[in-house]
Amino acid sequence: MSMEPKETKKTVRIFALASFLNDLGSDIIYPIWPMFVTSVLGANMAVLGLLDGLGEALVSLSQAASGYVSDRIRKRKVFVWIGYLCGGASRIGYSISGIWQHLIPFRILDRAGKIRSAPRDAIVADISTKENRGYNFGLLRAMDNFGAVCGIVVSIVFLNILGYRKLFLLAAIPSLIGALIIFLFIKEQKVSDTKIYKGLTVKHLDRNFRLFLFLNAIFALGSFSYSFLLIYAKKCGFSIAAVPVLYLLFTIFAAIFSLPFGRLSDRIGRKAVLVVAYSLWIAVCLIAIFSKAHTAIVLVFVLYGLHKAALEPVQKTFVSELAPQDYKASSLGAFQMVIGLSALPASLIAGLLWDKVSIVSPFYLSLTLTIISLIFLIFVKEAKTKK
Repeated sequence: MSMEPKETKKTVRIFALASFLNDLGSDIIYPIWPMFVTSVLGANMAVLGLLDGLGEALVSLSQAASGYVSDRIRKRKVFVWIGYLCGGASRIGYSISGIWQHLIPFRILDRAGKIRSAPRDAIVADISTKENRGYNFGLLRAMDNFGAVCGIVVSIVFLNILGYRKLFLLAAIPSLIGALIIFLFIKEQKVSDTKIYKGLTVKHLDRNFRLFLFLNAIFALGSFSYSFLLIYAKKCGFSIAAVPVLYLLFTIFAAIFSLPFGRLSDRIGRKAVLVVAYSLWIAVCLIAIFSKAHTAIVLVFVLYGLHKAALEPVQKTFVSELAPQDYKASSLGAFQMVIGLSALPASLIAGLLWDKVSIVSPFYLSLTLTIISLIFLIFVKEAKTKK
């Protein structure tokens, strides 16, 4: 897809603004979600793990489906604005839920809204070059996280004033605005050829890409939901009011460092930054296992933010460069499907280990799987393409 540099910057900035608005809405909810599910609706940790894991699995399926269909029909924009619309509508549903079982259909709608991600990322990958692709993905992730910072602040300030349900209604508004912005200001690029793409299959993926998918699946099996870290902090003596502040701390570090890590990957390579990302998660697990001191828990959330900043934008950049040229959206969607399908058992297993064994047992499992993933990463080769 050819696009002038000025038009490329405009497109990336519009996507960045929409990402900011959506995560503003999402993160009004996220800091209070574990307490809402467990304290207000009375669910246990296994149910929380199930809901979070179900959400991630649905994210994976929706991204895989949208990526596949997007490549087939050569359309991207429609998936993006409809995805934001679903996110806004789901939060209205959360506000009227009376028991935890009511959350399930709205959780499905919420996470189905991720149909936006693979087509949007494919647009960004196509209009970028090797020299700025990491930067562009880092910018999107940074704006995600800055939106999250603002959302968390709103959550902390207004929870006692509005309560859970009115706060959920407030959270719907930014995503609906984001959908409108995409609908009005993103122009669908014309496809220059009429070739019909039958869809991505395993034969389109080389051995290197398949190895990258495999090691990320192993890592995802141990990468349980952030909800566990929040509840862990509460178990270690932090008050309910302090828990969202820890989430805010994590998000601030993720916001500040996403763009620098993306830019760093443009300079030193994607693989080196992913090694840093995995190493940071290993540090999180070790600290959580061996110390329950408040200062140690604060450090856990700082390192968790750095881990996310290094991991997420660089993963997408890496995948977009390893992907076959004609199947970028499908490849990005397939990658997220692998991660998400691993996340369902990950959070469920973590919840069961937490309830049946000990609160640190999920960290032991994650530590082991992360080390295995890091070993496999050594054998992955970076793409040599210049585009």
